[in-house]
Amino acid sequence: MSADLALWARVARTPGLHADAIRALLDQEPDLRSLERGKRAALTAVGWPGSLVDAYLAIDNDTIAEDTRFLSRNNCLLIPCCDPAYPPQLLELRRAPAVLFVRGDAAVLRHPQLAMVGSRNPTAGGRSTAREFAQYFARAGLAITSGLALGIDAACHEGALAADGLTVAVCAHGLDQLYPRENAGLGEKIVLQGGALVSEFAPGVPPLKAHFPQRNRIIAGLALGTLVVEAARESGSLITARHAGEAGRDVFAIPGSIHNPLARGCHRLIRQGAKLVETAADVLSELPFSLQKQLATGDTPTAKGAAATPPSLDNDYKILLDALAFEPVTVDTLVERTEFPSESVASMLLILELEGQVQPHPGGRYSRSQPRSERK
Repeated sequence: MSADLALWARVARTPGLHADAIRALLDQEPDLRSLERGKRAALTAVGWPGSLVDAYLAIDNDTIAEDTRFLSRNNCLLIPCCDPAYPPQLLELRRAPAVLFVRGDAAVLRHPQLAMVGSRNPTAGGRSTAREFAQYFARAGLAITSGLALGIDAACHEGALAADGLTVAVCAHGLDQLYPRENAGLGEKIVLQGGALVSEFAPGVPPLKAHFPQRNRIIAGLALGTLVVEAARESGSLITARHAGEAGRDVFAIPGSIHNPLARGCHRLIRQGAKLVETAADVLSELPFSLQKQLATGDTPTAKGAAATPPSLDNDYKILLDALAFEPVTVDTLVERTEFPSESVASMLLILELEGQVQPHPGGRYSRSQPRSERK
């Protein structure tokens, strides 16, 4: 067993031990002799409270040995907060995790990320919006970070995967399991497609209710900003947004109908200063992230398809654009003209609207956007 791995596995098992305490210790002992010796007097001397020293020393060696075996058997990494592979943006959080467990490509954690969160029981429109926005952002070169929950989280991960992009799922439990079970296959697909599963919890730790707010702070801390798609007034997504705001990151929210209870959380965020989002471009324009730079340097393969026109603008999209005029028409009219299913027309209209090629109008009507040179 690697001595360093065993040491950090013990750190991961210690309740209340965060990166702040480890970094304070490193300031005094760059080689972490106190941790290696595991002596009460040495740990107390560097300022750890007695309760934290007791918790650290109470972890039994058999548990640590089992944790290290799990890591080696399941191709998981354990990344301490002092390791260069630890995402630097996460260290900006107060009480950041001392250790991260990672399955998949740990390099994605240092990639520019956008957190997308929302309701576990979204409307069909909310789910579609989440998926289409995530797909758009992934094509622009952002990794999409969420919590692998049912509903909006899953739609966001799926959208990124559909764009052949990168996505990060932050879990509220040990990585020996995936919760909820319905999304276990999605989690495996995230790993296979070059993304990552992340947790601060050791193997065997269950998804307890208290763990989800802790997970939410990691989602916010990894990302440049957080976009809330649909959320009730007391949604856990608002906790993620709060952590993002406290870390000085951008918070975005998509408004909805005043009659939709799942829009009330977003409306609350907007009243509190979150940036109102109508198109995906609204988000990209605010983030400290350069699409042009990503394309020029080739830092991410997912940016290859990004262009001024939709990367998915295949023949069907061209047919739909041809069917549109500069006078507003209904979806039914477009279905009649194209003979496409109404669900497909609605989905394609959203993509074209995100790209600024389609203009929505009252009464569920749409028209082609006027060329910039003709706009007044």
